Amino acid sequence: MSANNKIVLAFSGGLDTTFCAKYLQQELGYEVHAITVNTGGFSDEEILAIEQHAFSLGVTSFKCIDARNDYYRDVIKYLVFGNILKNNTYPLSVSAERTVQAVTTARYANTLGAVAVAHGSTGAGNDQVRFDMVFQIMAPELKIITPIRDLKLSREQEIEMLEKWGVHMNSEKAAYSINKGIWGTSVGGRETLSSAKGLPENAFPTQLTQTEPGDITLHFETGELKGVNDSLFENPADAIVRLQELAAPFAIGRDIHVGDTIIGIKGRVGFEAAAPLITIKAHHLLEKHTLTKWQLFLKDQIAAWYGNWLHEGQYFDPVMRDIEAFLSSTQQFVTGKVFVKLLPYRFELTGIESEHDLMSAKFGTYGEMNNAWTADDVKGFTKIFGNQTAMFHQVNQINQKS
Repeated sequence: MSANNKIVLAFSGGLDTTFCAKYLQQELGYEVHAITVNTGGFSDEEILAIEQHAFSLGVTSFKCIDARNDYYRDVIKYLVFGNILKNNTYPLSVSAERTVQAVTTARYANTLGAVAVAHGSTGAGNDQVRFDMVFQIMAPELKIITPIRDLKLSREQEIEMLEKWGVHMNSEKAAYSINKGIWGTSVGGRETLSSAKGLPENAFPTQLTQTEPGDITLHFETGELKGVNDSLFENPADAIVRLQELAAPFAIGRDIHVGDTIIGIKGRVGFEAAAPLITIKAHHLLEKHTLTKWQLFLKDQIAAWYGNWLHEGQYFDPVMRDIEAFLSSTQQFVTGKVFVKLLPYRFELTGIESEHDLMSAKFGTYGEMNNAWTADDVKGFTKIFGNQTAMFHQVNQINQKS
């Protein structure tokens, strides 16, 4: 070990990073500097508890950096603009925040003058790629150490080794890996390691406490959530937090995502994401009223590509900035109110109000009356619109099935 043996550990306080903190000191002799990057979901009390836990493990220093505003500005905003749900299910709760956490950790390691950086990713998941890619781009001179991946440890083995070092973990709590953030909380455990079982009620951090239906109004300005009911927010991240406070007691947003990992295997993860799912669905409804058919069509394809590339750790690919510029340009008239009903385990979008609503009665009422064209206009349009298809069938004399 050189005279400078500083290593920065991305530290959440869970089982994996607890093991890393001890292993890096006990087995590798590093001077461990722990950093927690707050991407939302942590209270002041929880941050204090993580700090105390870090020092109880013998780390040299602990730093908590609040990255919630950066997280919203650089990532979440575009996930909303794109209505991005991986496999039509998952709001990229962990995928999105890992980039911000890795970037913040790399910057801190450079500032501290560390010689290495560490994270608690396993060798069978996506996070190892996301963290490594960011570190290689932002701090290529630093050594990357990943004890869980390198040693191929199971959670049971981690607990056993920590016991030998005098660190006692709650085995019941350690049975589930919880990653909490402003854009949702992921839940991993033994049930998600196979295909057949769902997560039990007690695995989810937020329990059902509200059973009486409630109505809320969401206010969007140029695509961004700026208000919840009568409360308006300068920072949309604060509006998301407020929405989560109102919706979480209904146990809304629970599901299990099944998807393809970066390393080519299938994976499952449970999650609860009340505010993200409501925000995305409400925003999408408002867009369906305020954008044209082809804006919506093109957005769906480009946004899906953006979400997949972000999921796979490619945030720094310059094409991502190009797509963000496109998504931003589509939001000029996505302003208005969306009305939402909250119920146990689900929500309903009941309608919208917007001065940019293209569903205007002065142009016609679908299925009832037309005010902007005549019957002859439609006859002529239909003849021309179907002309090429009609020509094809006449030339080729295709017999249509009845």
